[in-house]
Amino acid sequence: MDAKTILLAALVALTLSYLIGWFTMARRRRAEGGHGADEPVMPRPIHLAIGAVTNFFDTLGIGSFATTTASYKFWKLVPDEQIPGTLNVGHTINAVVQALVFISVVQVEFRTLFLMIAAACAGAWLGAGVVSGMSRRTVQLGMGSALLGASVIVIAQILDLAPGGNALALDGTRLAIGVAGNFMLGALMTLGVGLYAPCMVLVSVLGMDPTAAFPIMMGSCAFLMPVASLQFARRNAYNLRAALGLALGGPLAVLLAIWLVISLPTLLLRVLVLTVILYTAITMLRSAAVEKRKGVA
Repeated sequence: MDAKTILLAALVALTLSYLIGWFTMARRRRAEGGHGADEPVMPRPIHLAIGAVTNFFDTLGIGSFATTTASYKFWKLVPDEQIPGTLNVGHTINAVVQALVFISVVQVEFRTLFLMIAAACAGAWLGAGVVSGMSRRTVQLGMGSALLGASVIVIAQILDLAPGGNALALDGTRLAIGVAGNFMLGALMTLGVGLYAPCMVLVSVLGMDPTAAFPIMMGSCAFLMPVASLQFARRNAYNLRAALGLALGGPLAVLLAIWLVISLPTLLLRVLVLTVILYTAITMLRSAAVEKRKGVA
């Protein structure tokens, strides 16, 4: 059994543990008649549609949390206090599907893949203290501005004004930068800063093929989310019906989007990466402006 197979097997084992834990806690919640125990369980078509659409765009690198939150608020489907837990619990399976397929079909040197995934996980688990004192608005402003600046590099690569790189492995200093960068990105996830677009920038700047970002960023989130989601499930801090809608509605859309990504020529893939980077940068800067207005109010 090669190293990549062992990594995939570990992810499958982690996911099965998550599913058993989620099922057990949800069943106990309804049996004990606690808060929300009398709510309907089967998702409505709107719940499934939200799962499909948001996870399609998530697989392209845009992320699913912001789009899902906007959908829940627009249709008034989930109370605000239950949205964070619902996002984590419901999107976990889709993150795992993304990781399993991308790690299997996209050729990235195992050492680079493993170290960058491990760095992101370590950042999320150990690096929270590093970023806990940072203002969310400061991080949003800094990251949004950095992504706008990095988009210039990607544009230059698209126009053949800068080397784009199609490496599938990192060595020496570049590997050290990649690991350190992903550690910080994992830590910033504790402040709600998405990993996808910054990871795409990191991979591109280090001279890797743009497709290499997908197994790295999907694998990072897939190993993180089952552990985090069980905390929400344990506290019943989520909406079971909506979470099931995400979990059941997303996988087919994920597979469709994966087929789209791996079939795109490199030039079009770089354009997709640029679109994701610009979208994320503008979203972060807009969120920072909203937080400033709230602070003034």
